[in-house]
Amino acid sequence: MSTQPVLVATDLVAISVLAFAVYFPRHHRRDLITAFLGINVGVLAVAMTLASSSVGIGLGMGLFGVLSIIRLRSYEIAQHEIAYYFSALAIGLLNGIPEETSVLPVSLTALIVGTLYVADHPRLFARHRTRGLRLDSAYTDEDALRAHLEELLGGRVVNLSVKSIDLVNDITQVEVRYVVPGRTTAAEQIPDPVRRPEVRA
Repeated sequence: MSTQPVLVATDLVAISVLAFAVYFPRHHRRDLITAFLGINVGVLAVAMTLASSSVGIGLGMGLFGVLSIIRLRSYEIAQHEIAYYFSALAIGLLNGIPEETSVLPVSLTALIVGTLYVADHPRLFARHRTRGLRLDSAYTDEDALRAHLEELLGGRVVNLSVKSIDLVNDITQVEVRYVVPGRTTAAEQIPDPVRRPEVRA
């Protein structure tokens, strides 16, 4: 008796938890829910079809690579969303390739979901921030720029990267990573790619 329905159920439960219980409550992007579910179920179906033929795992891994390139070239997404996207692909392959249920794919599926839950938790490095800023001053002195950013953002700058300095229009574009002091509120724990406003100073 085939145990593939168990693998299908495992996949659907895992991707549902990942998309609806982990990703969406934290990032609230409805369009990526569709992408995660669609790519996961699509890869699962194709992987199961390939596993029952003579093409084997090699083509399945090739499919993983091709889909990744197509998706990543078609639309710019944040780094944490790339992690969710690859996880959806991996879960589909893990449960689509085996012809029989075993502890390994189920355990690895749970490991992927658990890893994303912990790695993307709002309380993990909750005081660390990343901002892309456009300042209405041309800063050629990095120390002065750092001091201004710390005063502006109310935190300790740990890394800054000047993207451009326009001396004619008196503009500096910079990406800064900083740590806010003290305790943070729930609103402040929203991951930075979701809240990247342009700050003018």
